[in-house]
Amino acid sequence: MKKQLTESQFQLCVNDLEVGQQTIEIAHGVLVMGQPQSVYVASLGLSKGAVSQAVHRVWSAYIVKNLPKGYERVSVVLPEHQAYIVKRWAEGAEKKRVSEI
Repeated sequence: MKKQLTESQFQLCVNDLEVGQQTIEIAHGVLVMGQPQSVYVASLGLSKGAVSQAVHRVWSAYIVKNLPKGYERVSVVLPEHQAYIVKRWAEGAEKKRVSEI
């Protein structure tokens, strides 16, 4: 799945985000304009990791702000067999959420 946002989705997620202007410009170019990250690596002289992190910060903010009503994101450490079960639940919840759209 390619990470992509509309202009309005992007503006909503960076509105309260405390990041620098360069991070916003990189993330906008990649997530909204569809430019490859390598453009910013070359033009700004940044590492691949730095550009990837800029995009990831904005994308993560979007994901957090756009959970459907009644859903909650959790992070846990479980025994392997329980983790397997929870992963299946997550797959089922994602299929249900996508079918409701």
